[in-house]
Amino acid sequence: MQNKKVASILSRVADYLEMDGVNFRTKAYRRAAHTIETLSVDIADISGEGQLENLPGIGKHIALKIQEILNTGKLQYLEDLKDEYPLDLDALMSVEGLGPKKIQLLFHELGIMTLDDLEREGKHHHIRRLKGMGAKTEAKILQNLEFARKSTGRELLGEVLPLAQEIKRRISALEGIQQVEIAGSIRRRKETVGDIDILTVTDHPEEVMDFFTHMDVVDEIIVKGHSKSTVRLYNGMDADIRAFKDEDFGSALLYFTGSRELNIHLRKIAISNKMKLNEYGVFKDDECLANKTEKDVFKVLGLDYIPPELRENTGEVEAAQEGKLPNLVDYNDIKGDLHLHTNWSDGKSSINQMVSEAIDLGYEYLAITDHTSLPVARGMDDKRLKEQMSKIDIINSQIDDITVLKGAEVNLDSQGNLDISEDVLEELDLVIAAVHYDFHQEPEKMNKRILNALENEYVDILAHPTGRKLKERQAYELDFEQLFQKATETGTILEVNSSPKRLDLKDIHVKMALEHGCQLVVNTDAHHVHDLGNIGLGVATARRGWAEEKDIINTLPLKKLLKLLN
Repeated sequence: MQNKKVASILSRVADYLEMDGVNFRTKAYRRAAHTIETLSVDIADISGEGQLENLPGIGKHIALKIQEILNTGKLQYLEDLKDEYPLDLDALMSVEGLGPKKIQLLFHELGIMTLDDLEREGKHHHIRRLKGMGAKTEAKILQNLEFARKSTGRELLGEVLPLAQEIKRRISALEGIQQVEIAGSIRRRKETVGDIDILTVTDHPEEVMDFFTHMDVVDEIIVKGHSKSTVRLYNGMDADIRAFKDEDFGSALLYFTGSRELNIHLRKIAISNKMKLNEYGVFKDDECLANKTEKDVFKVLGLDYIPPELRENTGEVEAAQEGKLPNLVDYNDIKGDLHLHTNWSDGKSSINQMVSEAIDLGYEYLAITDHTSLPVARGMDDKRLKEQMSKIDIINSQIDDITVLKGAEVNLDSQGNLDISEDVLEELDLVIAAVHYDFHQEPEKMNKRILNALENEYVDILAHPTGRKLKERQAYELDFEQLFQKATETGTILEVNSSPKRLDLKDIHVKMALEHGCQLVVNTDAHHVHDLGNIGLGVATARRGWAEEKDIINTLPLKKLLKLLN
């Protein structure tokens, strides 16, 4: 439970050190943060056993800092760095193109401490006068500033979901707890969430409130009541807990799951049938017609059960009235991951480690798809790619539990050409094409670039098609009609990338793609064995886009998958 908090604090220290230009200490703190973030056990347990210094990249100095965080919940060294740089680092770093070094320059030269300061100095054309900036950089900063402002106040689903699930696990373990569920936008699996909502059924609400408000992840108690409490967590996010009677739990779960728009629509349906709907049930005069389960409430309203991921009032109510809701892809339908990276390029785990983790997940297959040519990702040329292919052949000859496919994530140049020779591409089981630079091309050029790639006979999958990174980088301006039509014509599969920062294609584009007859694949784009566990985020995004099992190619068994790819 403490891992993310400790890693977050160490990463922030690294940001401040990078502003100071202390490269060796910056790298040390980043390495330590990465080690802790990817641990499969609680850092507090390792500390309790006196084993901190046995972890990779953690020496005596940083071990003492970790111990301080575990003991006090904060790090004085970080507080001292904040005093040295009294600026809103979180907000400034949310602006694409601004890293610690540029922020330090803006702070020292122009006194920029907030997004408002950044906007003022940019509009007065003061940023362009700084060394290494210029008019184009200034204009781009102002453009990205608006995007950053829209992203504030919400956190990534992939970062909040594990925290919410851990809180649920802890509450579930208490005596007298009958039910616990996560509600709100987390249950609907929206890509970003504003807070955490927990609903419970318990005979001892006051004891639950006391436990909840005193958890080690709580920084501040905002409200503590008999049946409802609100706290602020270490990451700045609010979390609510509510206690209900067992007979009211279904209607409460429906109400607090939302969305608000769906709740309004359902209330209108109830009113049109001379009923009343609220968090305590569906009522006809003084009689409660349904409240114990969500299915009961939907049934009384004349609807099929609507899965939480669809509850956005975008046509699901009408489909539920007509019995035409999709049979959504299940979280257990995925039979393999077709996009992941190893230490042959910029991944942190070996091929064997990825294979072992995939076997543990029960996969039938996985594809190794390291980067090609891309310098910043230690991309492979033709020679190294062929060496890796030989390595995969050896691994396949040694195991029976899974099949490892030979693939590559091939870069698209500015015109959409691939950077690996055709004779090597022909030997691969799977070719993924992706944009990794020139993100800000004119829309017409970017569209042509991607369409050219889809027409390439060797390209099987278009990875993270819109290039967005949540809270960091906007999507390209694409003509989706052209993209989806071309993908259908060429049989190119479009990816739903499960990386918490991507979730690309996003839900509304998944739905559009399916309406055009496109096929999809849900991949993790994993760079570490732990990233393979993100597959559920991609499945959730596909479900929000109304995707069924038949729409996603890696729900197929191996033989059918290979036939489709060939």
